[in-house]
Amino acid sequence: MENQTQHEYDQVIAQCRALFVAKTHDYGTAWRIMRLPSITDQIYIKAQRIRSIQEKGRQLVEDGVDGEFVAIVNYCVMALMQLRLPADAPLELEPNAVAAAYDEQTAENRRLLFAKNHDYGEAWRQMRIESITDIILMKLHRTKQIEDLAGATRVSEGVEANYRDMLNYAVFVLIKKGFGVSAA
Repeated sequence: MENQTQHEYDQVIAQCRALFVAKTHDYGTAWRIMRLPSITDQIYIKAQRIRSIQEKGRQLVEDGVDGEFVAIVNYCVMALMQLRLPADAPLELEPNAVAAAYDEQTAENRRLLFAKNHDYGEAWRQMRIESITDIILMKLHRTKQIEDLAGATRVSEGVEANYRDMLNYAVFVLIKKGFGVSAA
């Protein structure tokens, strides 16, 4: 099962990356203007829309839920990149550097996923998509609280761990839904 998960994870990330790189071409790195709490709020908007659609059983705006999970992945990568960039980094970054940073962050997330997957035994495969949405929202509330505390936590992991978890949970949903996944 682990090889299947690796294959599926890589396929989903490749789809998310392709969209991110295309948007970087179109918009440059306009996202660099956003502070971490703003990125957190963008992720919150996406997750809340998903939950609202799940609860109502229908949507009025055509943008699909899969696209919202892709956006969660990509906003989490943006946040992780922002955490790594020096304070004096320019707003506009070279597209190749952005793609390399995307790859670096998703590779770190991949390592985290497989370490946790080993310990948890792929429990996520038995979870409901609605439950994963709730976990993402919980992690968003945690992240917002940590941001409001200016990172001064007593026992909790920081915002980076929450962004990494949200990214992986969004990938899990996309795998479960078959987004961009073909047979190995």
